Amino acid sequence: MILLTAQNISKTYMERKVLDDVSFFLNEGDKVGIIGINGTGKSTLLKILAGAEESDRGEIIRTKGTRISYLPQIPEFGDSGSVLEQVLLHLPKDLREAKEYEARSILDKLGITDKERDISSLSGGEKRRAGIAAALIQPSDVLLLDEPTNHIDNETAQLLEDLLMKYRGAIVMVTHDRYFLNKVCSKIVEIDKGKLYVCDGKYSDYLMQKAQREADAEAAERKNRTLYRRELEWISRGARARGTKSKERIERFEELKNREIPVAAEKVQLQSVSSRLGRKTIEIENISKTIDGKPLITDFSYIISRDARIGIVGRNGEGKSTFLRMLIGQTAPDSGSITLGDTVNIGYFSQECESMDPTMRVIEYIRETADIVRTPEGTVTAAQMLERFLFNSELQWNRIEKLSGGERKRLFLLKILMTAPNILLLDEPTNDLDITTLTILEDYLENFSGAVIAVSHDRYFLDKMANEIFEFRNGICTRFNGNYSDYAAKAAELYSDEASKPKKKAEKKERSFVGKTRLKFSFKEQREFETIDDDIASLEQQIADTEKEITLNSSDYVRLQELSDLKDKLETELSEKMDRWVYLNDLSERIERGETV
Repeated sequence: MILLTAQNISKTYMERKVLDDVSFFLNEGDKVGIIGINGTGKSTLLKILAGAEESDRGEIIRTKGTRISYLPQIPEFGDSGSVLEQVLLHLPKDLREAKEYEARSILDKLGITDKERDISSLSGGEKRRAGIAAALIQPSDVLLLDEPTNHIDNETAQLLEDLLMKYRGAIVMVTHDRYFLNKVCSKIVEIDKGKLYVCDGKYSDYLMQKAQREADAEAAERKNRTLYRRELEWISRGARARGTKSKERIERFEELKNREIPVAAEKVQLQSVSSRLGRKTIEIENISKTIDGKPLITDFSYIISRDARIGIVGRNGEGKSTFLRMLIGQTAPDSGSITLGDTVNIGYFSQECESMDPTMRVIEYIRETADIVRTPEGTVTAAQMLERFLFNSELQWNRIEKLSGGERKRLFLLKILMTAPNILLLDEPTNDLDITTLTILEDYLENFSGAVIAVSHDRYFLDKMANEIFEFRNGICTRFNGNYSDYAAKAAELYSDEASKPKKKAEKKERSFVGKTRLKFSFKEQREFETIDDDIASLEQQIADTEKEITLNSSDYVRLQELSDLKDKLETELSEKMDRWVYLNDLSERIERGETV
């Protein structure tokens, strides 16, 4: 049964059309993940579905009796009151008592044990968990979640996965957590340039379908370019319409000439911009830190290597961000010392970003740092770097107040990289960044010549980025070799509590999602690739010879029919060979680039 339908929805925001005549329907049991580059309208669509915002055109149709629960990016709570009171706040009064036990149970699962704490004392991650609890206890048939995994730790993200997988109603959520998408969702909706693209299946299915769709479009365009070159050569030889076939060929040339060329998908381009890093980096010696009577780190020593790739994990409030602030000197340890080498240039990406002047234009904000930057490819201007970060010339002259939250994060990341750091400290870099930007950032970090230390709850990101994990737990920092999946398996054995056991199994499964095989020719394809140019040349020569024979035998109608049939057969074979030539050349280029499947 269809629970909710969005028909012909259009929405313009700050002079940008984010949704352009899109339609969407939600069935019972659907679990939908919405993805897309920041600023494309994901949160806007969710707000329209929830009734929190009106569309410019179109309508939302809810099946009679359908109940909706909505979790915005910033949970809506009062200024004061206990956590439990605030979680129950939006329930009808007659339901609050009946739902109190369920609320307590969900809060316990999400790690909030003191339900009488004042809501104002909660951290950002704790408020997010309280917001999740408030959304889950609402009697609903449709659950709308905007970035539910932002600001929550890895353990809580896995608990939320379990809760949502058991949820009986339909779910629509905006998230950039790729493991989360792959485990929870049964349908992926991508928003791109105001349009919706729907893929039935998990995130891994979406990746395969999108890769195939792009490969098909690219192959078709390559074939069209090849055909256009051949037809242009034919036209240029002075051929004139001498019958139906020549007219058809001229018409085909005009169609190829005026064809709509597919627009390449926008991608963030990051070049490795860094300054020289000397032998001495950051030396940490016997540091300890306690805040409000809670030990965060105790007697910890470590020397960060020049090519370190460290992922930092732990529950909210365990001191992960505090540790990064100690490294940059914003917070002092209670004891011990942190010494930086003379050549160290730290780029610090904070959770909150920095305070941006909302009236400042995007390009002015970047030019505050540098007008030009040197990359391995040469000198690049601020405007060119903005283009590479998907800020086109129009957006560059927009005021910052017109940017979405994710676009501001992307802009802040660019500003940090413009300083040419040789050590990167990243505090929850995956929050609010879209998957496209995350993928390119991961590739950038792989080639970055300096050290990288990242606090993150994004398991996929940590699997790709880290080769060492620091876990902050109860005032102790424990080091694990390997990426997040390696850490999860070792931690499950180390702590051997029941809650960790299913995580080990789940992480093994997730890790297999990361593993890929390099593309290569089969034996038959390799032989075919080596001979196909000669085959095409032979067919073209046979067609030319046949055309000559047709001219010579114009009065022999029997022979003319035979030659005409032969020419049609040869042209069909040539068309098939050309299709195959496009496929094999495309595959050869992908193999040379080292692509994987």
